[in-house]
Amino acid sequence: MSTSQKPSAKTVQTLFNRIAPVYDDFNNQLSFGLHRIWKRMAVNWSGLKPGDRALDLCCGSGDLTYFLAQQVGPTGTTIGVDFSAELLEIAASRSGTTYVPKTIQWVEADVLELPFESNSFEGATMGYGLRNVVDIKGSLGEIYRVLKPRKTVAILDMHRPVQPALGRFQNWYLENQVVPAAKRCGMIEEYKYIAPSLARFPQGKEQEKLAQSVGFRDAIHYPIAAGMMGCLVAKK
Repeated sequence: MSTSQKPSAKTVQTLFNRIAPVYDDFNNQLSFGLHRIWKRMAVNWSGLKPGDRALDLCCGSGDLTYFLAQQVGPTGTTIGVDFSAELLEIAASRSGTTYVPKTIQWVEADVLELPFESNSFEGATMGYGLRNVVDIKGSLGEIYRVLKPRKTVAILDMHRPVQPALGRFQNWYLENQVVPAAKRCGMIEEYKYIAPSLARFPQGKEQEKLAQSVGFRDAIHYPIAAGMMGCLVAKK
């Protein structure tokens, strides 16, 4: 697959169903073990408060969803959405433990066709999902639709760093640390998609323009980890 060729939605769904058993371990490797700190930053940027209705898109195994549930508390509502049934099963298995409270609802759905009414959430997050959707603008439009007016989405993801030296380091890390680890788990083909997905992914300013093009009035992209990660914060 070339860097300019996006995989189909079915291909991405199948891929994430296959990698579900090792998803958490590889998130740790891809983020140098810091992804949970950055997810908490995204929750803070979302502006959610106790009692709010919160939405976590591409929720995976539920880390970020749990942080949202902590933020809105027992009087709030938290919904985690993913189109990987296997990842949702892992997320749901944590419900009712000290890790994930029972108040979280898990919904299998496509971020391009969310099964929620318009203007129904006080805030939303997405962690490491926007880079993999087949229609980035379309998914931003759906997020805009389901958010209430003047509410915020925070979208965390990997990025290509602007500085060439950091870009070389990122490529080295993916090729020499992540891919070999994937190979040991029998997942090398599944994780080879990361570098091409980064090459296709719009940079920060492009993301801001995409968010504004679907109606968000404020959109700011914050670089994280010297630009190897970033968070798009957009207000309806």
